[in-house]
Amino acid sequence: MTRYLLRLKDITLDLSSRTHIMGVLNITPDSFSDAGRFMPGGSADCGMAVEAALMMADDGADIIDIGGESTRPGAGLVTTREELARVLPVIQGIREHSGVPISIDTYKSKTASEAVAAGASIINDISGLGFDDKMAGVAYATGAAVVLQHIKGTPDDMQKDPHYDDVVSEVAAFLEERAGKALLAGISRDRIIIDPGIGFGKTAEHNLALINRLDVIAGLGYPVLLGTSRKAFIGRLTGGAPASDRLEGTVASSVIGIVRGANIIRVHDVKAAARAATVADAILKEGLMAKTFRDA
Repeated sequence: MTRYLLRLKDITLDLSSRTHIMGVLNITPDSFSDAGRFMPGGSADCGMAVEAALMMADDGADIIDIGGESTRPGAGLVTTREELARVLPVIQGIREHSGVPISIDTYKSKTASEAVAAGASIINDISGLGFDDKMAGVAYATGAAVVLQHIKGTPDDMQKDPHYDDVVSEVAAFLEERAGKALLAGISRDRIIIDPGIGFGKTAEHNLALINRLDVIAGLGYPVLLGTSRKAFIGRLTGGAPASDRLEGTVASSVIGIVRGANIIRVHDVKAAARAATVADAILKEGLMAKTFRDA
């Protein structure tokens, strides 16, 4: 097994020791799964969001991923000013109470820069450094780690009949090219994570193929983040279950992803995912766990 050490500003995570959990915290009025939860009445409730983040950390989240702009299909654009107004108070509030690593979910370089200055240490870019020419430079200058995600098109048009000749090989080629761009920008290899972008310009069939053959993505030699949580393909497979009722499908797809090589799973339901990952890790490392049980 390849050992991956993810170097953040003030901590190093050993992503090979076990599956790490990234908890989702959307500070938006129009998220596909928890729309308006932390924006009652249209304005952000910082205290409620910080409390939720701290609870996720207690439940087993290794990283809190904060987003101030929905990237669901057809979501409206948010200005940088509004995005910052939503996320910065939450980042600062978490930092006052916890040292849990924070990821900023944005494709805007200014938002990324200010979020890292406020306490984030990972930039989670759905475009893989592709939407903002300054993003690679910001990641290098700030010393942040980066999640390079695959997307086909933009959030506005990505689900309008996406087509691939071979989705797995094409996504792998994209991620390899983006990682190469990051390296050329000076971002060290131990600060790079790749993500196949489940649901970002893919049909349900594309998503299933990517999860089932995630070992191809893992074979590129970078730690892999997988985000299937509450995605539409799970609803389609489970008789039209709404986003709030897709826990079992999220857990199942995440565990298959772990078996295929995912190092980090990005989820809304942290406690259930963390417990499932613990069991999956134990099964995959059964020799080590057997010794632990004998020695206990």
